[in-house]
Amino acid sequence: MPDTARADKWLWAARFFKTRGAAAEMCAAGKVKRLGHALKAASALHPGDLLEIPFPAGPGVRSVRVIALAEKRAAAPEARTLYEESTAPEMFEAQRNWHMARAEGQRGRPTKKDRREIGRIRGFFE
Repeated sequence: MPDTARADKWLWAARFFKTRGAAAEMCAAGKVKRLGHALKAASALHPGDLLEIPFPAGPGVRSVRVIALAEKRAAAPEARTLYEESTAPEMFEAQRNWHMARAEGQRGRPTKKDRREIGRIRGFFE
């Protein structure tokens, strides 16, 4: 096992982001932090580092401690062994509420039945 790992590779291997490119973009934007300082994608991570990682979508930041290093993506149960979560449960609740509110507002295109109802409301079929 290596003694250091690139930040973008580790974030991808630990399954915080779907692609390594997404992890690198978050690092380049200065959103991933170690002890309050922004990480670059090529920054070396060591076991014991405390990271603040934003959720890919929605509000909030996760706080994690690096336990082990990996540069290759593995199954989710193995990925969970790479870090120790220290995020407050309220943060996960806020994230869940945000996703639920967003899902309620997305209905997509109106169906034929919806269009007829809209027409009745607007007075087209009277």
